[in-house]
Amino acid sequence: MRQRTKRILFGYSLLIFAFFYVPIIILMMFSFNDSKIGTVWTGFTFDWYVKLFSNTQMFGALQNSLYIAVITTVLATILGTMAALVFHRYNFPGKKAIDFLFYIPVVIPDIVVAVALLAIYGFLDMTLGLITAIPGHVAISISFVMFVVLARLAGLDDSLEEAAKDLGANEWQTFWRITFPLIFPGVLAGALLAFTISIDEFVISFFTTGPGSNTLPVLVYSMVRLGVSPEINALSTIMILLIVIAVLFTGRKMISPNKKGEE
Repeated sequence: MRQRTKRILFGYSLLIFAFFYVPIIILMMFSFNDSKIGTVWTGFTFDWYVKLFSNTQMFGALQNSLYIAVITTVLATILGTMAALVFHRYNFPGKKAIDFLFYIPVVIPDIVVAVALLAIYGFLDMTLGLITAIPGHVAISISFVMFVVLARLAGLDDSLEEAAKDLGANEWQTFWRITFPLIFPGVLAGALLAFTISIDEFVISFFTTGPGSNTLPVLVYSMVRLGVSPEINALSTIMILLIVIAVLFTGRKMISPNKKGEE
């Protein structure tokens, strides 16, 4: 009975992995397809990668997305980490109510945030552009960073901070030399999550960026309406490879200090 259960779980796991990764593998394969039709294989070619690197419009949109994502990541990581430290360490009036407010961006539809921001910008008579997209991205990213850092803080041994203070370290020295190195994996994980959310965000970007300020998801959406171009497959393949490399590099950096500490 136990062996049968293991086989069922193993088969179920294979189906889940296939559901997630087979479409990605197919997408990467068809980025080398010689045909413009994404469902018919006619031969192997690198032409779509050559055309992609000469597509200034797509690279301009990618630059806009990276610009927004980097600023969003920095702001959301700083504010989310500070919020996590406050909620972990202090008790104050209205703490539960404020804590509840941080859950709202996680469950609220992006369209609500987008329309609300658009209404505010219209009331303030602001010109839409890349800058007007950043507040929305930060608003939906802070909560995710805070929850990840809070999970890391939950396993933090407070006696280490107390020992540092007993040895003469002040609050600032204790934070940078003891607390921050210990919670850094959580901060880094939150930053990566904020970056991923921002660069992938479509709805808020669609509503809050002005003409000529397209982000990559908005541009891809406009291109897909006319048919999926193999250039999109090529761009997706490059982004997948870069993300895999970044995750492996980050994971190695996060694991290495722990191994050294164990030794």
